[in-house]
Amino acid sequence: MATFLYKLGRSAFRRRRLVALLWVALLALAGVGAATAPTATSSSFSIPGTEAQRAFDLLEQRFPGGSADGATARVVFKAPAGQSMKDPANKAKVDKTVAELKDGSDQIAQVTDPYTAQTISRDGSTAYVSVAYKVNAMELTDASRDALKETGRHAQGQGLTVEIGGDALQSMPEQGAGEIIGVVVAGIVLVITFGSLVAAGLPLLTAIIGVGIGISTITALASALDLGTTTSTLAMMIGLAVGIDYALFIVSRYRAELAEGREKEEAAGRAVGTAGSAVVFAGLTVVIALVGLAVVNIPMLTKMGFAAAGTVVIAVLIALTLIPALLGFAGNKVVARKQRTPAATNPQSDTNPQPETNPQPETNLQSATAGRGAAQDKPNAGTRWARFVLRRPLMVLLVGVLGLGAIAVPAASLEMGLPDDGVKPVSTTERRAYDLLSDGFGPGFNGPLLVVVDGDKAAADKTVSTIKGLDGWAHVTPPTPNKAGDTAMITVVPKDRPSSVRTEELVHDIRGATGDDVLVTGATAMNIDFSQKMNDALLPYLALVVGLAFLLLMVVFRSILVPLKAALGFLLSVVAALGAVVAVFQWGWLGSVFGVEQTGPIMSMMPIFMVGVVFGLAMDYEVFLVTRMREAYVHGARPGEAIVTGFRHGARVVTAAAVIMIAVFAGFIGSSEQMVKMIGFGLAVAVLFDAFVVRMAIVPAVLALLGHRAWWLPKWLARVLPNVDVEGEGLATAAAAAPAEKELVKA
Repeated sequence: MATFLYKLGRSAFRRRRLVALLWVALLALAGVGAATAPTATSSSFSIPGTEAQRAFDLLEQRFPGGSADGATARVVFKAPAGQSMKDPANKAKVDKTVAELKDGSDQIAQVTDPYTAQTISRDGSTAYVSVAYKVNAMELTDASRDALKETGRHAQGQGLTVEIGGDALQSMPEQGAGEIIGVVVAGIVLVITFGSLVAAGLPLLTAIIGVGIGISTITALASALDLGTTTSTLAMMIGLAVGIDYALFIVSRYRAELAEGREKEEAAGRAVGTAGSAVVFAGLTVVIALVGLAVVNIPMLTKMGFAAAGTVVIAVLIALTLIPALLGFAGNKVVARKQRTPAATNPQSDTNPQPETNPQPETNLQSATAGRGAAQDKPNAGTRWARFVLRRPLMVLLVGVLGLGAIAVPAASLEMGLPDDGVKPVSTTERRAYDLLSDGFGPGFNGPLLVVVDGDKAAADKTVSTIKGLDGWAHVTPPTPNKAGDTAMITVVPKDRPSSVRTEELVHDIRGATGDDVLVTGATAMNIDFSQKMNDALLPYLALVVGLAFLLLMVVFRSILVPLKAALGFLLSVVAALGAVVAVFQWGWLGSVFGVEQTGPIMSMMPIFMVGVVFGLAMDYEVFLVTRMREAYVHGARPGEAIVTGFRHGARVVTAAAVIMIAVFAGFIGSSEQMVKMIGFGLAVAVLFDAFVVRMAIVPAVLALLGHRAWWLPKWLARVLPNVDVEGEGLATAAAAAPAEKELVKA
């Protein structure tokens, strides 16, 4: 593989105008496709195989035109002190609001008058208007949401306290702020890392081009493939992350090759042949993690995973072709001024290279090794850290493992669920509406259960009696039959809040006490089923992703212990990150520091989401750092020397990449949305633990303790595994043939 990528890199460098033109054309084509494609609608959210979903499907069949799975909103009114919502003046204001709501959107299925439906608290201080929509919250248009908010503002100005709750106000968080913060921080870190604005700009430029092509393609195909408007969220986050990382790896290797005296085209070829090989396999691990989301069997997650995987493939292709092409345009400006060598500043070296003026470096691995040895005379921070670890490997290993193990302890108390309006900041209308309803009607009123009885009136009445014999309910409504009389709906209001353990127990109790013809659904039951499905899928997902990646890394490193160490280190960092998330968002430790106003269960998607995203980034750092060690070891270095070489060349780059990713994810911690805040915090600490504790401390400590055994592979397995030559052993032959090929091209 290294030989093929070497030739690809040289070819892209030599034909840089054509390569750049092709990528610009692809970006323009994708942009035109996105601009002219039909507007995508939000794809419906479903959880196949769950009882809550079966109940929704049954309601669609038996209650045609109903809105059981549609979005809902509650406009909550609170009378001033000393007044009642039953007062004529207050009633007139509510009636006006009801009329305005009915005319506000064509997506509204029903608006319930509180005076007709008796949705007024016992003390008369609180009342609410129920709004049911024909579509679910993800399919609700911005115009419908705006109309709802505008009606609330009109009612607020009439002397009453008016707040709006329900999932109708839920929408995807606005994108852009986190990405902008990440790009700015990335630019600063890259300038510090490279000392050159041009070198710093290349990873940013190519990452933006890759994300632009990926997102535009998703937008263009969204309507045809029913991708929905949320599919591009993960693709944008991952595409930006790996796009910067991969370009950073290759540009850094290119600069290192120039520092060893190679001419520019040769340096580009070697950078793509070596670092590019690491990029290919790092990209494959990310693709495996993202495509593996299909095992969860939730269509929305599957689509998001495949879309993000496509963006990663684009990032890899850009790194292998567009980066060497742009390096050709950059000339000597890609190197910091004070580090420029005669070879790097020779204006002819990138256009008309003369093999006879530099006869040996690119064809002689001994001279290349000598160049590396000369560079070792100038130890950097990575070299000094590696030598420290080599002197005290056991101490570093124990401190790293025990430290992450201690942080991981809270993960044993992980409670998963989907946060409701009760965990939102008190500054939001949703939270204030939630609190008003809890005070006026009880905490369970914010999460009613919908019980669907597949039977006649007698079966429905029996179900009501059964439910009333259970604990944990506050109110049970009489059955509401359909026109055919063969199906009925029953609303059950729990005593406790929707995300509580007691409410979850009530759902399980109802399902256990009734037969197969009784199904429990509603937003609360759907959240419970979703959490359970995510929990059940976690171990199969881990086994699939880690197992396939282990096999892939075994091919890359031609070792059993190195990929095993990589997988175990990743699991340690993810569990530690989950422990930190539980401590902050579930237990409330340091909650005020991170703006957590209300503790609650951890978002159900968090563990799998963290595994998929962090696994890909962790393997990026592992592959790039350890392939440099493997390369030095294959070329004759002792195990300790190989570790030092890997850190001398890779520590600065991996550090820069990790800092950039931490900054990108940390930018989301300031969000007012609890889910976004949790994702940003979890991913930021996971990258922090994995990059700086696992990859930079535990990995070299383990390799130092293993010595030569780290690179052991049984002879029979060595014969079976393909030799992909990530270390670039075959580059000597390819480099020797390059001058002859060039002369043939000229002829």
